[in-house]
Amino acid sequence: MKKSKNKGRNERGPILPGATIGVLGSGQLGRMFAIAARRMGYRVHTLSPETDTPTGQVADVEIRAQYDDLDAVRRFASGVDVVTFEFENVLSATAEAAAEHVPVRPGGEVLHITQNRLREKGFLAAHGFPVTPFRAVRSRDDLDAALAEIGCPAILKTAGFGYDGKGQTRVSTSGEALAAFEAAGGQEMILEAFVDFACELSVVAARGFNGEFAHWGVIENQHRHHILDLSISPARIPPALARDAVEIARAVLVELDVIGVLCVEFFLTRDGELLINELAPRPHNSGHFTFDACITSQFEQQLRAVCGLPLGSTDLLRPAAMANLLGDLWQSGEPDWEAACAIPAVKIHLYGKLEARPGRKMGHLTALGDSVANAIDLVCRARDSLRRPSR
Repeated sequence: MKKSKNKGRNERGPILPGATIGVLGSGQLGRMFAIAARRMGYRVHTLSPETDTPTGQVADVEIRAQYDDLDAVRRFASGVDVVTFEFENVLSATAEAAAEHVPVRPGGEVLHITQNRLREKGFLAAHGFPVTPFRAVRSRDDLDAALAEIGCPAILKTAGFGYDGKGQTRVSTSGEALAAFEAAGGQEMILEAFVDFACELSVVAARGFNGEFAHWGVIENQHRHHILDLSISPARIPPALARDAVEIARAVLVELDVIGVLCVEFFLTRDGELLINELAPRPHNSGHFTFDACITSQFEQQLRAVCGLPLGSTDLLRPAAMANLLGDLWQSGEPDWEAACAIPAVKIHLYGKLEARPGRKMGHLTALGDSVANAIDLVCRARDSLRRPSR
């Protein structure tokens, strides 16, 4: 694989259309990134342990390799101009191996911090960001001490490689906490204080090579069974609170020295306090609406940032709502796509996944409305129309 002449470290100038972008990971985030990149004239190579993947279906080259096959990662990196990722749960050694050949953005240190809940919370707390009280749990004694300090109810989570609620359990007694710790095989965990929040929010933001900052405002999120169900933009919160959330997000990107896109997930407490729940150093499910509702989507912005180009406008064209489509919708047969298409202000995005399973993200709908309430109504009606009667 021949590399483009747009060789690509920032000290040599921006990475221009015609260059090749390497993506570690091959899910729906990479798919939408690849669509944005190819629209701007870039080539896309993807590496993951699977084939015929959501990203691979639209990429120029799909390479199947394990993330810990560092020789394969080096060969992959030698054929591209810059590497980014759509899935943070790859080994930091993978990013380091790729960085031997080309820039990796966001950098491997960002990946290292954000893929482990203890490192992430420790970093945030050390830099003065608002987080829930937490304690490290590496042994039974640690668990007992953490419970004594934080109390119950609490949330016990595995420290590494978790998303969509995986690896976390709400515990109401010390007995439940011990059972969850033992069920996790004694691996490193984190105990967090339970937050009785009013709502969940996120700020998806981008930072360029020269420190340029852009964001899509504050997004209101509703979850079901720990999986994002509905995202609403703009969030229905006071303007001053929205400004605070954006400024916190800006500071996080600066402290982490992010080049690329990062999402800051917040709890808004019933007392009006913002607490950072988690970070995701990539485009985020809650930002999918930007593909249709904003001048520049989170995926194009990721491309611009990692290529050293100026960031695009994030202006919201109309109020928007996004609804996830999980594999449960397929349990009674193929969803009724024609019914959803009958609502003109709704866009359908399907990820090309070959098997529909309950809880698996298969696609999403985005609705643009005259108001937030109208957008919510449209997207919920469209999703309801997809459901066929049980046989």
